[in-house]
Amino acid sequence: MKAAAVLDVPELLTTAEVAALLKVNRSTLSRWRSVGAPPGHWLTATIPRYQRDDVIEFLRQASA
Repeated sequence: MKAAAVLDVPELLTTAEVAALLKVNRSTLSRWRSVGAPPGHWLTATIPRYQRDDVIEFLRQASA
């Protein structure tokens, strides 16, 4: 595998990591995710992940 290909993969964050970053409870993040903000990406039916760039964009929009 080429190094450049690995660098193109977006950083994925767990629910716990995003909740800690936003300083909210995981259940709050779950409610927000249900309406699409920040958007979650499901690895399986029970494992959501968040792209770091999506979380940053969510913060930008929320603070505007």
